[in-house]
Amino acid sequence: MGRAFEYRRAAKEKRWANMSRVFPKLARAITIAAKEGGSDPEMNPRLRSAIQTAKTQNLPKDNIEAAIKRAEGKGAAEISEVRYEGKGPHGVMVIIETATDNPTRTVANIKLYFSKAGGQLVPTGSLEFLFNRKAVFEFEKSDETDLEEIELALIDAGLDEMETDGNTVYVYGDYTSFGELASALEALEIVPLSAALQYLPVSPVEFTDEQHAEIEKLLERIEEDDDVQAVYTNRA
Repeated sequence: MGRAFEYRRAAKEKRWANMSRVFPKLARAITIAAKEGGSDPEMNPRLRSAIQTAKTQNLPKDNIEAAIKRAEGKGAAEISEVRYEGKGPHGVMVIIETATDNPTRTVANIKLYFSKAGGQLVPTGSLEFLFNRKAVFEFEKSDETDLEEIELALIDAGLDEMETDGNTVYVYGDYTSFGELASALEALEIVPLSAALQYLPVSPVEFTDEQHAEIEKLLERIEEDDDVQAVYTNRA
């Protein structure tokens, strides 16, 4: 996948190493998924995948159960999902997904992050033509894994593309196929390391190492915000 991919992955792993920030984000994702589609993981693919992702990040079982229970309580109704879009240093385009109980606070913080980086927010929806929304799954393969068999089984579930990086396999499909792909992977007895709806760039843009470093500073500030759930860019 190239040096840029390795750079982004290493930076993400560095940011996500702080469990004190990651755990609340994972729990909030579970709460939102349960509130949207019900608290039964068997009937709610998004919740099922959120739980699996949380488990891969070692979120304790008690935290997972508490997050699901919160979906049935008063507090869950106060959390709303809000998307923001912005232009960062060197013209990088950024989509930010948040889950917040105070949108006024959240947007003020995000505006500040962009301002300090020499960027700015743009109207929501302005960048949609630069991205495709995809269902993305990640799992580890073994020596016995038959990738051709898996690919054939996933095509009917909405598979667009499958690629590998070492022992890691990435499965991509249209966002509308998330549930079908999740169920197909389960039928194959494949447990994903992560499963999510993501915004992937239509035409990824190349940046120099120095530019990557400046962009990464902005992304770190954004992702450290407790209200931010995910960040996507159009860099290669």
